[in-house]
Amino acid sequence: QVQLVESGGGLVQPGGSLMLSCAPIGSGFSINDFSWYRQAPGKQRELVASFIRGGTTNYSDSVRGRFTISRAIDRGAAYLQMSDIQPKDTAVYYCNAQVLSVKTATLLGVYWGRGTQVTVSS
Repeated sequence: QVQLVESGGGLVQPGGSLMLSCAPIGSGFSINDFSWYRQAPGKQRELVASFIRGGTTNYSDSVRGRFTISRAIDRGAAYLQMSDIQPKDTAVYYCNAQVLSVKTATLLGVYWGRGTQVTVSS
């Protein structure tokens, strides 16, 4: 069973920056299409950004121009660079990704991480 883990969350002041990372635990995996979601207290999980077809990116209106989604193929990792973070960005951020076997180049499945908390407060 593949496990994805997110990291990089924390407490940040308004206007600050964070880099979230997402990667499968262990070696021999790579990430194909993936997305970042977030869920604020009392709200539904929402799509923040997606990376598909090797490089097409999409962003929600609330983060476009401030967040950047990217991937490092050699590291098998996905990223969300967050800039000019605002209190409205406070949420648990989740990675959802297609994970491939490097050895066989086959899709192992689509997985969710457990999330990383981002709290924006002065």
